[in-house]
Amino acid sequence: MRPESKHFLQQLIETPSPSGDEVELQKLWIQYVEPFAHKIETDVVGNVIASVNPDKPFKVMLAGHCDEIAYMVSYIDSNGYVYVTKAGGINPKLALGMTVKILGKKGVIKGIVGVKPEHQGDPKDKVEVQDLFIDCGARNKEEIEEYVSMGDYVIYDTNYEYLLNDVMVGRGLDNRTGAFIVAEVLRRVADQNPNVAVYAVSTVNEETNMGGAYFAASHINPTMGIACDVSFATDHPEMNPKECGCVSLGKGPILSKGAPISKKINELLEKAAQVHNIPLQYELTPRSTGTDADRIRLTGKGVPVALVSLPLRYMHAPCEAVNLQDIENEIELLVQMILSMSANENLNPLQ
Repeated sequence: MRPESKHFLQQLIETPSPSGDEVELQKLWIQYVEPFAHKIETDVVGNVIASVNPDKPFKVMLAGHCDEIAYMVSYIDSNGYVYVTKAGGINPKLALGMTVKILGKKGVIKGIVGVKPEHQGDPKDKVEVQDLFIDCGARNKEEIEEYVSMGDYVIYDTNYEYLLNDVMVGRGLDNRTGAFIVAEVLRRVADQNPNVAVYAVSTVNEETNMGGAYFAASHINPTMGIACDVSFATDHPEMNPKECGCVSLGKGPILSKGAPISKKINELLEKAAQVHNIPLQYELTPRSTGTDADRIRLTGKGVPVALVSLPLRYMHAPCEAVNLQDIENEIELLVQMILSMSANENLNPLQ
């Protein structure tokens, strides 16, 4: 990965983007794609749509959501302790003892999620979000209200690190990696004059309502759509491959198979992978994908979709883990598929 691209990925991870407040990250994304995008658009929900060859009739939409799971301030008690609710599928049990950042009206204020000491009985076995309280060091409600208001977002105070074998860990890799991948694909095809229009979209709100993908696809009216998200790596303890499948870090991007997925798009991806020696893994999504692909598919008269996912360990934990080579392989897979297209592809499964 070139240094400029790696730096951009690191910037995305450092920038808070709780679902519903993705503006600062979207500004960064725009800044990155401006030098090579032929056109950049935004919409009223906060999506950023960057395109190459937007006048071509065959439209390939790539969507990577930029929002991350978070908490929201719901209550402040008389002693200045802050209580929260969920913004996305965040696990309150993992919050105990973690330091957090509250994105307050005067900037970031730090706190710690309180936890009952082992010496005094430990926390209860089942931790609910209403059990969490954040200690910011305030002496009373009036003092903390100078900095914190109801509805402020709360994120874990974690950053990125690198482990052995190209493994990167960090907060919210689900799915700033997807927003990074679609931007990189656009950069690499921008000067190759593909036969199709390519739309790279950094979508909002996937973790809470998936509205961003719906609005973006409704605007673009794509011929086909590909969601670039993450999925569960199963190569660590306590995962059952009979239930969860066999997916490993470092063994390539994941293609989904199931009712929502276009077999013809998967065939295009598989052909590109075969020609360019790109490893692939598979997962099953028999009913729905749980990603932006579901909303893209239901726009207009219906859009054929595929889902290309990055293997990820420890989804929705304070730190998640991915492999940089998997990111490179996913980018190359999408680039080569796009460059191989003639714009005459028929995606109707009955023709």
